[in-house]
Amino acid sequence: MPQLICPLCHEPLHAPVHDVEAVSSSRSWQCANHHNFDVAKEGYLNLHLVQHKKSRDPGDNPDMVKARRAFLQANYYQPLRDAVADLLSPLHAESLLDIGCGEGYYTSHFRLFIDDVIGLDIAKTAIQLAAKKFKNITWLVGSGAMLPLADCSVDIASSMFSPLPVAEMARVLKPEGFVLVVTPAPTHLWTMRQGLFDEVLAHEPDKFLLGFEELFTLHRRSEVSFPLRLPNQALKDLLLMTPYVWKAKPEKRAALELRDEFETGAAFNLMLFQKKA
Repeated sequence: MPQLICPLCHEPLHAPVHDVEAVSSSRSWQCANHHNFDVAKEGYLNLHLVQHKKSRDPGDNPDMVKARRAFLQANYYQPLRDAVADLLSPLHAESLLDIGCGEGYYTSHFRLFIDDVIGLDIAKTAIQLAAKKFKNITWLVGSGAMLPLADCSVDIASSMFSPLPVAEMARVLKPEGFVLVVTPAPTHLWTMRQGLFDEVLAHEPDKFLLGFEELFTLHRRSEVSFPLRLPNQALKDLLLMTPYVWKAKPEKRAALELRDEFETGAAFNLMLFQKKA
């Protein structure tokens, strides 16, 4: 497993057992300076320090997390998950860090073709759900601003609809390692956004390219799109799990949630970057 580090002193973290394969194999982890971190009953490790938090409960709230779990487990976004697997599996990586992993839908799929998978999210509720359902994965509560991994310790870092801590990803990646970035394509959920806003603006995935130029090269890029026919509850779950709903007028959201069925289209931009030598 890639080396975890202490969020206080950045020294390596070790479990008091030998041949550890996952965080849940031990009840606590400790660094050389005797900073201790206990494994929660669900099997995850909380490495997000109170003094580093900007709010009491950072990240997605429990309702958003539950909505995302319900929507994704119904496999509405399976074409995206399959496209990501097709992109990453030929790399024959041994380890992957999924930043902003949420409740683990995509992270768990990575485990099918990568031996050591770490899921990290700032939302403790999301990690709790992930750790309960998906085993043989290292689940961490932590921030992308300070990834709790040693330098040059992981083959792939992924960020799907999550913040992009470019410098931190470069630090933890092995030489010539890869970063997967998934963002909404220009027309993603266009008709749903038409129902929420007076004016709909196209997403701009190219705006992320500039931030990678110094440390990475663009290795491969693709787009995946597919139609969505959503019953009422799935539509409500999708609304709740997206950032659009908080910017929409309440009356427009309410009108949309009255629909028995709704058709829209999902469209995603996939970019695979490689760390410069």
